[in-house]
Amino acid sequence: MRRVERLHALTEMLRRSGPRGCTADRLAAEFGVSVRTVKRDIAALESSGAPVWSRPGPGGGYGLAARATLPPVSLSPAQAVALLAAVSAAHDAPYADLATAGVRKILDVLDPVTRRKADELAARVWVDAPPPASRAIRSALEEAMAEQRVLRIRYGAGDGGTTTRDVEPIMFGSRGGRWYLIGWCRLRGAVRWFRVARIERADVTAAPCGDHGVDEVGTPPPTARSVRHHDSGEYTSVS
Repeated sequence: MRRVERLHALTEMLRRSGPRGCTADRLAAEFGVSVRTVKRDIAALESSGAPVWSRPGPGGGYGLAARATLPPVSLSPAQAVALLAAVSAAHDAPYADLATAGVRKILDVLDPVTRRKADELAARVWVDAPPPASRAIRSALEEAMAEQRVLRIRYGAGDGGTTTRDVEPIMFGSRGGRWYLIGWCRLRGAVRWFRVARIERADVTAAPCGDHGVDEVGTPPPTARSVRHHDSGEYTSVS
């Protein structure tokens, strides 16, 4: 997770913690960073004008002043549960952490009656999904895609072999309930699909990507589309 995204998620967590606040240890565990990094992030939020308060000593921690709230949001209980179901079922999707934080932010400002009804309805919707790739791997993939920088990945193939490759990320794709990183593989010199769950390590390099575009991925089936609009193209498997 890039620092700017972590600062946003940190703000949301502090806001949700309410008057009880949140300890530095808990924040560090949540975001997979050190307590020292958390304290630097808190200082950055304070410098930016965020209404952060701190309480020293045992049982102390950090929080966000009550005035840091959102304007009222109008959703029906079913709409609220639809958002919860979507982010819960796609917890391994790109930018899922940010999506979850956004939905929580919306739910927190619903009126009490709508929130209660949404909670009751949500208890009737269950999701059983395998654990996603580690936060470090997902954050590296997301950063490389957003910044269009080359990724160095360690990839475990279906036959048990492992390779290290430099990949220029082009897009994320979901097929059959599985998420893939689709990019130009410099090892193979071609577009390849990498199943995210098989990426054992991912590091963002300083090298910029070339000019490979979505059109090189090919034509998707009629049932596939981007989250922006319908596209077209052909699939290439990993080798």
